Amino acid sequence: MAKCDICGKGEVFGIQVSHSHRRSNRGYKPNIMKVKAIVDGTPKHINVCSRCLRSGKVTRAI
Repeated sequence: MAKCDICGKGEVFGIQVSHSHRRSNRGYKPNIMKVKAIVDGTPKHINVCSRCLRSGKVTRAI
């Protein structure tokens, strides 16, 4: 699973509980996209989560 190169966000694990209260493990995956961004003055492909894109931590290369 890919991680965000900016904040390090990755998959976290929890427990899924059914209606009959049977419990099983599950994963919560973040919305990670491979985008072309400006890194150290040069355009580069990096993995970024949607929160970092939305908050302006990443400047996208056009």
